[in-house]
Amino acid sequence: MRISTASILAVASTAAATSAFTPTHLSGNALVSRSTSVKSRSISISTLTSSSALSSTTNPISSDPAIQELYKRKPRPEYIPGHIPDPDYVRIFDTTLRDGEQSPGATLTSSEKLEIARNLAKLGVDVIEAGFPIASPDDFIAVKQIADIVGNEVFEDGYVPVIAGLSRANEKDIARAWDAVKGAVRPRIHTFIATSDIHMKSKLNKTPDQVVEIAVNAVTFAKSLGCNDIEFSPEDAGRSDPEFLYRVLEEVIKAGATTLNIPDTTGWNMPWEFGELIKKLRENVPGAENVVFSTHCQNDLGLATANSLAGALNGARQLECTINGIGERAGNASLEEVVMSLALKGNEQFQGGPGTGKLYTAINPVYITPTSKMVAEYTGMKCQPHKAIVGANAFQHESGIHQDGMIKDKSTYEIMTPESIGLMRGESQSGAGIVLGKHSGRNAVGTRLRELGYDLDIDKLNAVFARFKEVAEKKKGGLDDDDLESLVSDQAGSMNELWRVTGLQATTGMSGIPTATVKMIGPDGIERYVSATGTGPVDAVYKAIDQIMGVEVILESYSMNAVNEGIEALASTRVVVAPKSGGPNDRFAFDAQTSMLKEKKFSGSGSDTDIITSSARAYVSAINKLLSWHKRRMTNGADDNSGIADAVAVQGEEPVVVN
Repeated sequence: MRISTASILAVASTAAATSAFTPTHLSGNALVSRSTSVKSRSISISTLTSSSALSSTTNPISSDPAIQELYKRKPRPEYIPGHIPDPDYVRIFDTTLRDGEQSPGATLTSSEKLEIARNLAKLGVDVIEAGFPIASPDDFIAVKQIADIVGNEVFEDGYVPVIAGLSRANEKDIARAWDAVKGAVRPRIHTFIATSDIHMKSKLNKTPDQVVEIAVNAVTFAKSLGCNDIEFSPEDAGRSDPEFLYRVLEEVIKAGATTLNIPDTTGWNMPWEFGELIKKLRENVPGAENVVFSTHCQNDLGLATANSLAGALNGARQLECTINGIGERAGNASLEEVVMSLALKGNEQFQGGPGTGKLYTAINPVYITPTSKMVAEYTGMKCQPHKAIVGANAFQHESGIHQDGMIKDKSTYEIMTPESIGLMRGESQSGAGIVLGKHSGRNAVGTRLRELGYDLDIDKLNAVFARFKEVAEKKKGGLDDDDLESLVSDQAGSMNELWRVTGLQATTGMSGIPTATVKMIGPDGIERYVSATGTGPVDAVYKAIDQIMGVEVILESYSMNAVNEGIEALASTRVVVAPKSGGPNDRFAFDAQTSMLKEKKFSGSGSDTDIITSSARAYVSAINKLLSWHKRRMTNGADDNSGIADAVAVQGEEPVVVN
């Protein structure tokens, strides 16, 4: 059963109301009749209203009934492994926490993963691939935590996400994955093995017969553990021999696989190629009618979203994607692009596969912006401004011709409303917004952050507000939206805060040696200071921080940007660090794709009107992540890297910040 948000708004609001997904010219009676013409899937507004979320479904920003409707849960068919009762329904499988985290520098802590998973549940994804449990003890803990918590948080409409764990096709991996996810209401094991000639010969050194045997044994073992929801992926299917795919997929279906995921692992296929592959598999694999076909498309040629939609056109009813399209190399299919494409065009452009061709999902798009921003902040991977749906420029108009059209009718240049994806444009977008300065209160700051798409809890809002007051005292003319967003990024790592800078003074010049004195408070609550010299003021500050925190790291990347224009512009710094080989914090992580150990990298962001302070905050944020990660791995009797080193405790002395 389903109804589009457009239909809800057209029925519930006045005749002048616009659709949630479409501008004025696409809403109205015609859309209502089209949405309700399929009686078997129609649903009344009262039924939908009773299907509210675990958390509040009311919009915290607006009292507008049309906006309030955006926060109501979307109906979906009953979840059955291997079968979807409505052939027009498309399951959304999110792999941000697994494939997305494999992006270089995108390391996430367990607490960050849990927060993202909870937002994905609000978004309404059908499946959350929480990680690769065998990769490391921390990955196992993170997946298990998500399965035990998010996988058991049942919403009032009965929805609870499937929690999946990835594993290679061997018993050790599969058993570890099952131990991590089995606590969820709906656990799934996702196992894979490569099937292309180049992978079987060069990587696996296996014959096709051996690969089939391994695949069958993997699915059989997963089923023997008590798992009745098993996904199998023939890695690099896009470059595999279709005849061999028919064979291996037939055998894993017999063994108990319920979902067959077809990856375009290298982003090699054109949309018409990939769509035809899905069609051939559905037509030629015995038992195909008893499983759900899925897509997993990489973006190496920029075609991941197009290939995913081509798969849906040809009968795939699960689409794998990530928030902001993050992932290995060029990334994955972008969840927001896939979802909004189906929301806008799924009703009319997908005839030819099973069902009526009126495809739909149960995603609540109003949570797209908050989830996108959370992922960008926690991973340190910002979206390019022109990124579809969630980029900073996606709903901005600078051309005079465009502005004229927007003033007269927003549907001239916008095919969806920003409110439909959770971006509340607010009065400031039309030049009537309040100016946020040192006299502004917490409510004003919180309201503007919500308008920008940030759904912060009270503790995070307080932390951002405290930084806002510090910066507003120094910056004349108030803070604009970019300044606020930079402060949110600055505070994103506060949950991992072991050390914080309380005082900083640096001297430099053409003559003399750059010197910095840094004061910090550590986990024991004692304030310490160290002075150090360096090749420049930032280098001196970083060396002092290293001594206080007791770490040896390599600065992999350092970048700084002015958030806006002018001499008083806020500086935003991002760094990426890696533990120094042989140092006290030297650790390696397991790479899911290559099965090799690789350096663990940690990113941090900081902002301030003073570039040295901004640099220090970013560096400490990254090292706090490193120490938090390292702390969880310390065994009993290991060296106590307390981070005191050469630092001297300060007794009764107030910290001083020198700009």
